[in-house]
Amino acid sequence: MLGRLAHALRSNASRPAILGITRTGSVRTRVTSGELADLADCYAAALYARGLERGSTIGVAVRPGVRALAVMLAVHRLGARAAIMDPSAGSDVLCARLALARPDVILADATSQAVAGWARPLARRAQLTLPDLSKLGPVATVGPRLPGCASVLDTEVPTVGVPRSVDEDGDAVIVFTSGTTSRPRAVVHTRASLDASMDTVNGLVKPDRDRPVLGGTFFVLVPSLASGAPVALPARSARALVRQLRRLVPQRTYLTPPQLRTALSAGAQFTGQVWTGSAPASTNLLSRVKEAGADEVWGVYALTEMFPAAAIEQAVKARFTGAGDLVGAPLPGVKVKTAPSGELLLSGPAARHRYLGEEPDPWVATGDQAHLDNGRIVLEGRCKDMVLRGAENIYPGLYEPALHLPGVELALLVGVPADDGDERLVAVVQPSPGADLDRLRISLASTLDRMGSARPDALLLADIPLSGRSLKPDRTAASRLAAEYLERVDR
Repeated sequence: MLGRLAHALRSNASRPAILGITRTGSVRTRVTSGELADLADCYAAALYARGLERGSTIGVAVRPGVRALAVMLAVHRLGARAAIMDPSAGSDVLCARLALARPDVILADATSQAVAGWARPLARRAQLTLPDLSKLGPVATVGPRLPGCASVLDTEVPTVGVPRSVDEDGDAVIVFTSGTTSRPRAVVHTRASLDASMDTVNGLVKPDRDRPVLGGTFFVLVPSLASGAPVALPARSARALVRQLRRLVPQRTYLTPPQLRTALSAGAQFTGQVWTGSAPASTNLLSRVKEAGADEVWGVYALTEMFPAAAIEQAVKARFTGAGDLVGAPLPGVKVKTAPSGELLLSGPAARHRYLGEEPDPWVATGDQAHLDNGRIVLEGRCKDMVLRGAENIYPGLYEPALHLPGVELALLVGVPADDGDERLVAVVQPSPGADLDRLRISLASTLDRMGSARPDALLLADIPLSGRSLKPDRTAASRLAAEYLERVDR
């Protein structure tokens, strides 16, 4: 797929690649296909001149956008691997991760370096922290340089003599997931698994040539651009995102559930197909997007270890009345089985090759409890999210879908440790903006009554904390919030 993208960019050099919206609201071309290809070639030449080649590891701390995409294309051409750095992970965690990945060079834009330097106090307020990059190895600035930043990656190096794109398989990208500062864990995708992932996305989304796509993830960018569809990166502010949707009238849109909720709260209207993933997407959320104009709304079940694994359209999800969260049938090439413990295991061409420092394993342990319903995957909750109350194992994922009633933005069932070693179960529900709280409590009461032995001990209406790159619901923080609530109630 990346090879086809490189060819497509060169073959259609004048075609718009990345779109933007001006302050007056008109659509403009930020970068053409030819300009993106030229930038990728310049980065490849600059890295090659620094001695980086097949097998090298390149740390990437560049904000999502044109430069980040060009860097990834350059790394791929050289046959090197990219280690993705997440500024929200915290300085200590990043140091441990980089010690594991041991990059030969770190490419960082000026903003990322400022977070680690003079802008550190401001960055802390935004929960962004980076260690002093210069102490972790050679650093080169990608894009404009600010005072105090490392020297700029030299893009004036002649591109003549740079090897053609490596055609053999090998490590392509390192993405850190779980783990601690003492034992970080990183997913390693090869060129083959990365290509299989993007082929699967392309088969799902099937973007039409020339019509715009709105989406910022690497997996959406590459297939769309390779098909000839220009892409706009989602705006950060809700108002700007609403304006993008109105002006672009995208044929396909990919936004995370938090982005969708933000857009809906700001009055967004959708068009064409809308896709969402990276965090749980309830039937209620998918239905709200369809009510806001989308022709189809798809929830994608994916992991860092395998993207994507399954997908389901809103109408199908809404018809499901069984226990748990139906996420759809496995996509082509995805193999599914459950462990004796009930944990869902996945395998296939798009599965990660291994965890860094560990032996390859064809099966991905998802950490999700699940069962199959006529070949479709139904999630029952996270293995580690199990709540033990009164000697009964309660899996929140079996019951949380029922809490997503009209007027509910998010809902979690969390355990709060009790003094006797048992746990108390609390439903933490985040109301939608403008929801009638009294009416919502009445609606939830009947739902809670139908949970039988899993009925929560308490109901808390509050904003649910989010965390991580994808702003997923933070169960640990929600549990602390529930504990504080129970303490107030028990006084």
